[in-house]
Amino acid sequence: MNARSMPTGKDARMPRLAQIEEFTRFMGQGWATPDRAPSVEPGAAAASAQHRERLSAQFAGESIVVFSGTAPIRVNDCAFDFRPDSGFFWLTGCTAEDAVIVLSARSGGHDAVLYVPEPAYPGDTDFFGNAAHGELWVGPAPSLGEWSQALQIEVRGRGQLDVDLRGLRDPHVAGRLDTATVPDALAGQPASDRLERELSELRMIKDAWEIGQLRRAVDDTVNGFAAVAREIPRAVAGGGERWLQGTFERHSRTHGNGPGYSTIVGSGDHAPILHWVRCDGDVVEGDALLLDMGVEARTFYTADVTRTLPVSGTFSPAQRQVHDLVEKAHRAGLDAVRPGAQFSDFHTVMMEVIARGLDDWGLLPVSVDEALSERGQQHRRYIVCGVGHHLGLDVHDCARADYSAYQGAPLTDGMVLTVEPGLYFHAFDETVPPELRGIGVRLEDDILVTERDSEVLSDALPISADGIEAWTAKHLGAESS
Repeated sequence: MNARSMPTGKDARMPRLAQIEEFTRFMGQGWATPDRAPSVEPGAAAASAQHRERLSAQFAGESIVVFSGTAPIRVNDCAFDFRPDSGFFWLTGCTAEDAVIVLSARSGGHDAVLYVPEPAYPGDTDFFGNAAHGELWVGPAPSLGEWSQALQIEVRGRGQLDVDLRGLRDPHVAGRLDTATVPDALAGQPASDRLERELSELRMIKDAWEIGQLRRAVDDTVNGFAAVAREIPRAVAGGGERWLQGTFERHSRTHGNGPGYSTIVGSGDHAPILHWVRCDGDVVEGDALLLDMGVEARTFYTADVTRTLPVSGTFSPAQRQVHDLVEKAHRAGLDAVRPGAQFSDFHTVMMEVIARGLDDWGLLPVSVDEALSERGQQHRRYIVCGVGHHLGLDVHDCARADYSAYQGAPLTDGMVLTVEPGLYFHAFDETVPPELRGIGVRLEDDILVTERDSEVLSDALPISADGIEAWTAKHLGAESS
């Protein structure tokens, strides 16, 4: 259990352990020094320094404060696992909870100081009495010097932050303010919309180190799909959707930080439900199985991939019909991702393919042109979600960016995004013929925009119906390697 606030005495009437002199003396003796070096991915410090320089150039003469936040409470005194704010990590490479990065304006740029909570080592009563920072509770805790050496940045204790903030004039503030321990000097100060926007827009262009992290996340995700496919027979035998969800999440924890978002495993009638994260249904022979899954690397960069697999290894005629139309839209979308094209271009071409296909099936109540018009959009009944987004530290990355820099901007070398068309025919939708009801199909790939073209990072997974059938049949029930 998470024991952040657990008292050291079982009963308030009993003395706290820290108040017992002999116990405190005994607890301060006999401890060897563990390895306290922080786990920092090679290249993270240099990449973060470059990121700070890019942000500094946008805020000449203005100071910046970004919080990592703390773990949100799940229930009572039990918290979720901690995950730092994405903007904070982008600027620091630091994974410490309740940490803060301050960029103090000076002539020609900024001075950067990272503030982390002071660890509690043997000899300090917090060593055993503080469940949030005591080394006895949380394990080996890096010293300020070890953080500084690993991240190549000046590091001070969190207790010094209040004093240092008094010298800053109207700093821009961002990060996980909702959970952070906010100093008195910033109490009540809202997050800076401009800073949040600039962080989002700068993060749209990935550097070589970030692209390497995303490649790793995608490769691990592809392997995760294979791990799930191998377990389909067991899911059919009684494990159900939740067995497959657990399989992928175990894989994610083994090869990365965990899943980058709530895993979607939708079989049969659940496949058309866009955010089917309950994953508590059966997996039945003959179903189409929609899997939307992504491994988050230990550096928090995440993949986001979707495939729809035939549980039996072979699509039914109706499932293949839907899949073929989604594949046609997907290929059109992939072709539209290239430097200089507008972000909206791949959306537009995919929607046109889908609208024309639905019209061929007699499912549109109006003409294709009317459906594609701003006043129509009847085809969107079967695809109300978006069909692509930026990808990076967040699965829906750069979400605070201005429209003109996101949906209204051209694609540029270094951007990474998803293309994810789909068709979702709900089991209770009486506008579609019975044979299509309960079929949901999505294809989603992760794409890097390059200097002259684009690269599908997830192309190790097939996208054609024939290819998916062959891939699925190969993995069904195969033993783990």
